[in-house]
Formats: sequence, structure tokens, C-alpha cells
Amino acid sequence: MSALQAVKRFRIRELGATALPSPALVKPTPKTKLYPSSASSSRDKVPVASIENPFIPRLNPKTGRWAPPKYSLRQQALLVKKARESGTLALLPPGPKISVVEIAAAGKAIVPGPSDLEKSQAQNAAAPWTRPIEWTGEVKEKKVLGAEVGNRLYAGKKRMFKGHKWQRIAEKREKRRALLMRSMPKRIKEFKQYYKRRRPHPLKPPRTAKNAKLPF
Repeated sequence: MSALQAVKRFRIRELGATALPSPALVKPTPKTKLYPSSASSSRDKVPVASIENPFIPRLNPKTGRWAPPKYSLRQQALLVKKARESGTLALLPPGPKISVVEIAAAGKAIVPGPSDLEKSQAQNAAAPWTRPIEWTGEVKEKKVLGAEVGNRLYAGKKRMFKGHKWQRIAEKREKRRALLMRSMPKRIKEFKQYYKRRRPHPLKPPRTAKNAKLPF
């Protein structure tokens, strides 16, 4: 399945149970103004469907209990990935895997100009799954300290990570190793001379002490 088809199936599934206003009830744009201003364009009525956000939990007003999101976090992450690939990120609702700021930024990139208004309306009529949707529900975004600067490990902490013990003593061990290696030939020579003095002839049996006494 392509990325665009995945987003399209998601939108059609969510719009299936919602009745959109008929386009015949929408007031057409006046033909006298070829390039309407931003104020007049904002007053144009566009059929908007109000749907519960399927990416966040919802509260049942009758029972007072919370129902889990319709889509799991894995499914949400997959949809966001597909939407980024197909350039349809603005068609997804906000949730844990995509923030409102990202959706707004993606929506600004595809907002039609005054000359493209009629073209976008014709495209929405041909593809109803691309119509605007008002997602109901409050999305609580988790604020991660240090995410804006790209360093979340030490943000909000009084001291940095102490590290493993081998990491803390690595510098000291390197200095000691360098010091020992600098005098290693002399140390090897002294080591060999020590055993040569103790046993000049290693193949001969060792000398025993005189008047050896038994321990009992």
C-alpha cells in the first residue's frame, strides 16, 4: 500500500460515519471580485465535519470513564510516517506522535492563494476525503526539557551523568600505564636478575635449609 493510499483510507474511515454538509448549501464566491481579500476569503463557508480525535483518549459522559484512543501509538506513528512521505501531514489530527505546530506548519505550505481558490474547491468536491475536518478533543502535549536545543539528557538536572566506573578512572589508568611502559625495559631486566640471583641453576634441585625441623 502506498503512503497516499494509507492516509486516504484513514480519512475515508473517519469520514464514513459523519454526514458532511451538502455543497449546494454553501454560498458561492462572488464573481465580481477576481481576487478576494483575506477578510472576504475567511468569511467563505466551507463544509467542515466535526469528528472526535481518534488519536487521543475520550471521556464517556455517561459512565465517566476514559476510553483508549482508536489508534494505537504504533498505528499513529505509521500513519504519520506515511503522511510525511506523501506530503499530506496536514490531513492528520494532532496526537502524541504529531504536534499541532507540525500540522499548522504543514498546512501553511499547502494553503491555496486567491487565484487557486476555485481550483481547490473543485478538488475538494472531486475528493471528499480531503475536506477540512474539525478534530474535537484536547491534545495534551508533553513538554520535554532540552528538546528545543537538541540535548534532552542533561536538561533539568543538577549534575551530569557520573558515568561508569571504568569511564571515571580511564584517564588515571592511562597515565599510570604510560608511566609504567616508559620504564618497562628496566623493570624486565630487574625482574630477570632477581630470579637469577635466587636460583643460578634452575635445573638443579633447590637447596634445603640445614637442621630442618619437622612442624610437629
